[in-house]
Order: sequence, then C-alpha cells, then structure tokens
Amino acid sequence: MAMKLSPLAYQSQYYPSSIGGLPTSLNLRSPKFYMASTLRSASSKGVENLKKPFSPPREVHVQVTHSMPQQKIEIFKSLEDWAENHLLVHLKPVEKCWQPQDFLPDPTSEGFYEQVRELRERSKELPDDYFVVLVGDMITEEALPTYQTMLNTLDGTKDETGASPTSWAIWTRAWTAEENRHGDLLNKYLYLSGRVDMRQIEKTIQYLIGSGMDPRTENSPYLGFIYTSFQERATFVSHGNTARLAKEHGDIKLAQICGTIAADEKRHETAYTKIVEKLFEIDPDGTILAFADMMRKKIAMPAHLMYDGRDDNLFDHFSAVAQRLGVYTAKDYADILEFLVGRWNVDNITGLSGEGRKAQDYLCNLAPRFRRLEERAQGRAKQAPTIPFSWIFDRQVKL
Repeated sequence: MAMKLSPLAYQSQYYPSSIGGLPTSLNLRSPKFYMASTLRSASSKGVENLKKPFSPPREVHVQVTHSMPQQKIEIFKSLEDWAENHLLVHLKPVEKCWQPQDFLPDPTSEGFYEQVRELRERSKELPDDYFVVLVGDMITEEALPTYQTMLNTLDGTKDETGASPTSWAIWTRAWTAEENRHGDLLNKYLYLSGRVDMRQIEKTIQYLIGSGMDPRTENSPYLGFIYTSFQERATFVSHGNTARLAKEHGDIKLAQICGTIAADEKRHETAYTKIVEKLFEIDPDGTILAFADMMRKKIAMPAHLMYDGRDDNLFDHFSAVAQRLGVYTAKDYADILEFLVGRWNVDNITGLSGEGRKAQDYLCNLAPRFRRLEERAQGRAKQAPTIPFSWIFDRQVKL
C-alpha cells in the first residue's frame, strides 16, 4: 500500500504516553508516516471517512530489520545454558500461579449474584477518569499476541518452530502465558462492573492487535531486551498506581487485583534487566550503544496504535488522563531511565570505545533533561480540554 509522508497532523502540548513510552509532550520532532488510505481530505468535510479493515491512523517509521551482525547472534546461542539457569527461574510453576478466577465472583456458587452486586456497588465509587486509565491498561494487556510476535522477531532468541525447546523460546512462551492472565482478569472485572462499553473496548482490542506495534528494535535482542526492561518496569509502575487509586476510592478488591498484576510485572522486569546486565558483562560497548540507540529513538508504547473506530488520537487522550491522575507520567519515564542507568551501572563502565563513551555520557545526562522538559509541559497541561471517551459510553473526561 502506498505510504504518504505527512507532518504530524495532531501534536499535543501536554499528552504523555502511558505504559512505558516517552511522553508525547517531550517528543516534538518525530515525523509520522500515515497510511494514505486513512488521511482525511480537507475538501471532503461532509463525506463519511471510510476506513479499510485494520487500517486506523498509525505511526510507521522507516523500518530497519536484521541490523545485528552474525557474530552477535552467536553470543545469544552461547547463552542458552545461562538463560536456563538465570532466566527461567523467574517463571512460576502453573500450579503455584494465581488465576483470574481467584479474584472474581464464583459462577458455581449460590452467592454468585450477590458477589456480582457487591462488585458493582464498589465500582460505583470509581470516577470515570479512573475507568479510562483502567480500560487503557487492560487493552494494552489484551494485545498480548502482538508482544509475543515481537519477541519472536529477535534474531538468536526467537522461537523458531512455535514449540522450540531452547531456553529463550521457553521463556517467551511461558512469559506470554503468565502475562495472559492480566488482560483476562481486568477484562472480566470491567465486564461485571457494568460501568464501561464492552463492545467499544472489544473493537479497540481488535484494532490494536490488527495494527501491531513498531518498537524499532530491528530484530536485535540487544534492542529488544532493553525495550522490554523499560516496558516491564513501566507496567509495574502503572498497575501499582491503579492499585493505589482503587484503594483510595474504596475498592479494596480491585486494588488487590491491580497490585497482584504489578507484582508479576516486577518479577518479569527483574528477568529482562538481568539479560541486559549479562550483555553488559559480555559486550559492554555493543550494549551501551544499543541502550543509547533505543533511548534516542524513544520508547514507543506497546499500545501506541490504539484506535476505537472513532478517535484518531485515542492513545494520546488516554495517556493524558493517565498523566493527570498520576498513573503514568513524564516523571515516571525519567525515573525508569534513571533506574536502568543505575541498575546496569552505566556510569562506571570502563574500556569503552570513543562512540561508547559518547553513548555513556548521553545516557547519564538524559534523565535530568527529560525532567526539565516535563516541568515545562506541566505548565501547558492546565489548558487541557474535556472530551468524550467511547469506552465509557461517550461520557466526558478532562484530559
């Protein structure tokens, strides 16, 4: 399909990106490529904007593939035993894992309807803006097929057959299986609450999975595992904050749900950061260059192509509410970057090449720069409008 380069058609001054990405307010220079079939014509305001299936407005960068040289691929093949002993230990046996039903009304119980009524009564205390961020988080979790697909693009660690016995492939499948419970649990809770438009939510999930994601990891596990390290910590932060807010609004059960999901994300973060720590040990120069490259590109949200069939800027709007409520903010983005720089001891790495030292200096000074930009963006955020969200039956929410 023909692609059309267009300047950024809609640029927020205050929208942050939720669940791990660079706040939009700080990303002012990135051009966007739009599918030509989705662009609105200025001369056809009264004409219905027909969209082809699975072609919502989308951002697609010039894509680079298979950028990692063969000798680097061999590094990951040599780490098979290491992955078995140091990565797979962060998975839990299925029989010891929590399951969504542990937190939901029991449909086989005589008290099922009473349990549902209690859930619905508790949910009445939750404001609409909270439901916007909870739905956005749930939709992000429900797009899990895309994330497994992304991991299986990484050269040297992908699941070559769909049932490969390698440690890397086992990790990817089992990580996916653990993550799958998150969307299932939140989806069922929201369905039972009666507070949201499930059909609009389901459409958004279908659009998002159909659209995929473009994290710009170039099939490189160096870039891919840096990306997942950032994202897992970001989801830990986001779900932790939805738990805090649920408790403040009196829904202790929902707080427990969100907190339990956050704990999973924290465990997965530990696994991914351990991979990158090992890469710094084996190949410090290559790893620090990859870290700097990923941060220069800026961390793209897993759900950055979110669309509900109506709102071309749905992800920005959802993210703005998350920023305002403190669920995931520009400050969190800088905090995560600072955490990873410290976790991997980036400022103390020695023996780097000239380019490696430049990357080191860039990374060690990046978080303070983001903080300064975030402070400026906060001043503009006070001008935020109020808009309808289809997820909550078009009720109005302030951005």
